[in-house]
Amino acid sequence: MDAGQVAYTTHEISPAVPPWLNKGDNAWQMTASTLVAIQSMPGLVILYASIVKKKWAVNSAFMALYAFAAVLICWVLLCYRMAFGDELLPFWGKGAPALGQKYLVDRAKVPESRHRVTKDAYETTEPFYPMATLVYFQFTFAAITLILLAGSVLGRMNIKAWMAFVPLWLIFSYTVGAFSLWGGGFLYHWGVIDYSGGYVIHLSSGIAGLTAAYWVGPRLRSDRERFPPNNVLLMLAGAGLLWMGWSGFNGGAPYAANIDSSIAVLNTNVCAATSLLVWTSLDVVFFGKPSVIGAVQGMMTGLVCITPGAGLVQSWAAIVMGMLSGSIPWVSMMILHKKCSWLQKIDDTLGVFHTHAVAGLLGGLLTGLLAEPDLCKLILPINTRGAFYGGNGGIQFVKQIVAALFVIAWNVASTTIILLVIRLFIPLRMPDDQLEIGDDAVHGEEAYALWGDGEKYDPTKHGWHASSYSEVTAPSPYVNGARGVTISL
Repeated sequence: MDAGQVAYTTHEISPAVPPWLNKGDNAWQMTASTLVAIQSMPGLVILYASIVKKKWAVNSAFMALYAFAAVLICWVLLCYRMAFGDELLPFWGKGAPALGQKYLVDRAKVPESRHRVTKDAYETTEPFYPMATLVYFQFTFAAITLILLAGSVLGRMNIKAWMAFVPLWLIFSYTVGAFSLWGGGFLYHWGVIDYSGGYVIHLSSGIAGLTAAYWVGPRLRSDRERFPPNNVLLMLAGAGLLWMGWSGFNGGAPYAANIDSSIAVLNTNVCAATSLLVWTSLDVVFFGKPSVIGAVQGMMTGLVCITPGAGLVQSWAAIVMGMLSGSIPWVSMMILHKKCSWLQKIDDTLGVFHTHAVAGLLGGLLTGLLAEPDLCKLILPINTRGAFYGGNGGIQFVKQIVAALFVIAWNVASTTIILLVIRLFIPLRMPDDQLEIGDDAVHGEEAYALWGDGEKYDPTKHGWHASSYSEVTAPSPYVNGARGVTISL
């Protein structure tokens, strides 16, 4: 036996490569996990730091950074198995650590995701990689959900209240949606479709963000009226990481490097591009000029909308979804928002309600219409089709509506209770003197240490509320709060 044969034989019998391990699937799933993690760190950290007013750059970035770290520790200590473990209630799993060596090196499985095929037999599809891969992959989704939610309360939420809110919301809100729709809960077994998080992540973060914005209260009036991004080019860098990372976000949903993963990646990018172009076109028609911030918003709504059906719809349907996601959230943000008095009263800093709740709900409903039967067979354990394809598709659309109502109701209730409890111990909103100064008062740090020719920051001289602004050109609708939502992502 030559050296090559010895090496090959040793490799095949290595305990690190058990017979059930598919190295291609494992490699893709870890790659997809990293892509999703990069969406948050550094993607949204960069985007948040650059899209807000100068004085809030450090605070906004830190809220995202803290959430990423805190979610990971809570996830492995308790929350992973609440979302993907054994059933405690029809909408909740039994919490337990996901840290033991035996647990993590065993083959990945979601125990409650089995479907009964006969009286005594169940059908299940287990991934061909270790549990450690699945635990980390699902963590990245949990983390980005909290970071997206943060976009609604930037520029005024007490950082200590945020530090308490993150683990509590993860435990009592996120895990419920994840178990119900993905982990083998009642909505999963009822046949509701949420391919990669249109409801679990985007509808949840948008509704919870709006609810949190209500309870935390508004920014200073000067910040609501004028909240320009401090670095548009850096904002584009963060948005680019978000877009490219979405290939892992939706491409990793099948838990394998298979045909459905390829369809999901293509549809994701097709829908995002279509939505961006439609949103930009509407900006040109109604405001006379294309907006970079608007283009990023259109990109975002397209990515969100395709998420619940990325691997289940045909690519022509992805274009249709992109056209609708580039127009319906635009109307809700730029027109309906200004006409709705209660939305005007709630200060949703980055308009997460429009770009995630509206777009996520739209995507979930469109999936109930456009899910293609043969594509559904590639990944779903039961026969499913959208209403467009006849048969029982109309029932599927009704299921999508009911699931959305459950997610909305649970997030409003849980977010409200969590914040009211925190408020007993910690003020939810920063005091006005801190809000006047921003990062330096909250963290003792500033993103841009010097002002002008070596001057230190002086709110009476340098704050937007105190400085004169020459209206040389018509202001962008995304910067001037008086013309609708301030900035939205």
